[in-house]
Amino acid sequence: MQTKIYLDEESIPRTWYNIQADLPTPLDPPLHPATGKPVIPDDLAPIFPKELILQEMTQQREIPVPDEVREILKLWRPAPLYRAHRLEKYLKTPAKIYYKYEGVSPAGSHKPNTAIPQAYYNMKEGIERIATETGAGQWGSALAFATNIFDLECTIYMVRSSYAHKPYRKSMMHVWGAECIPSPSTKTAAGRAVLEKDPETTGSLGIAISEAVEDAATNANTHYALGSVLNHVCLHQTVIGLEAREQLATVDSYPDVVIGSVGGGSNFAGIAFPFAGDILTGKAKGTEIIGVEPAACPTMTKGLYEYDYGDVAGLTPMMKMYTLGHEFVPPSLHSGGLRYHGDSPIVSRLVHDGIVTPRAYFQNEVFAAAEIFARAEGIIVAPEAAHAVKGAIDVALECRKTGEEKTILFCNSGHGHFDMTAYDAYHAGEIIDYECPDDLIKESLSHLPKVR
Repeated sequence: MQTKIYLDEESIPRTWYNIQADLPTPLDPPLHPATGKPVIPDDLAPIFPKELILQEMTQQREIPVPDEVREILKLWRPAPLYRAHRLEKYLKTPAKIYYKYEGVSPAGSHKPNTAIPQAYYNMKEGIERIATETGAGQWGSALAFATNIFDLECTIYMVRSSYAHKPYRKSMMHVWGAECIPSPSTKTAAGRAVLEKDPETTGSLGIAISEAVEDAATNANTHYALGSVLNHVCLHQTVIGLEAREQLATVDSYPDVVIGSVGGGSNFAGIAFPFAGDILTGKAKGTEIIGVEPAACPTMTKGLYEYDYGDVAGLTPMMKMYTLGHEFVPPSLHSGGLRYHGDSPIVSRLVHDGIVTPRAYFQNEVFAAAEIFARAEGIIVAPEAAHAVKGAIDVALECRKTGEEKTILFCNSGHGHFDMTAYDAYHAGEIIDYECPDDLIKESLSHLPKVR
């Protein structure tokens, strides 16, 4: 029984898949935060390189991957696809479970798939420094790795709660030469404003984004980079699903269910978009696509599909997405990479149109699933990736009840080697199952921007 399915380096995708080309109708345009009018390329030029702006807005189905980028991706791509035989046996399920393992990258997650091209395009445009934010630290460490390769400076605003909970992610950033600052900070006007209102805040991705965008906009020769949500980020991540589809084809298989965890939406987009595209174009029927999120930050399951800012200060364009409100500050979670108030506009559209089914889980059941997976398959996953593990286990257990022999594919988006304090807290019974109160969400949503 084959456990690992490999592709050779020549099989690294030569084009990214742009699902915008196959949506039934175009996405609602991002709106300028000051004018409320649709954003044009010139509006984004101060903080993004030209090529990324084009990728953000294009309807072209296939976007070429530069040869220089593919050469660096060879350090870990194509990533292996695993058949989880031991997990199937433990669960006594007739289902076949496959997972695409992104923990083999130098940074230990899927994030370098977009960090490398983003750093590359900035370097080609002559930019010398990049500012960004990070939640759990996977994106920050990935961008530090990428900017080191292209000899760029890098400043990273790390959400304060994760800065405390995940010190070794910060250490990785330092090893690769980046500056890491706990957010909110006193370095920016946005950070100082938050601290004045709440000096003890745990921070949020929305706050950290405000700081990073302000940093980029107010410093010459500095650009901003985002690790999730935006169209070009989701585009770059499609190497995950494109490889997985080819790997499954080598064993004459195709998934009945595709699962990924959702914070902003990047790893989910990576595994899901190629298969969602098959559904939209009529190449596949009956495939279920599931996005899993934390019950403490239930963007898809309790949020509204409306225009909102991507950050707390309202510096970013307004995007049509599922949101809990840009002023929403989630509780401190060990799944720090999933603590974001909004979701990718494309992921949100797919949820709204019924192509993607959302599910929300509590922390303790997610860690329980991660431990089952670790004891069966040997891999200790990041708390964020554990949400997808929980989703896959639940579907497999449903198959045990029905007898259906479904093929399940999920994205194992990263390892948890720097998350062991979270596992210690789980074993000590210190993990709190927090369900975000409806009245708190209602209050946050009352501050959505007014769009004409």
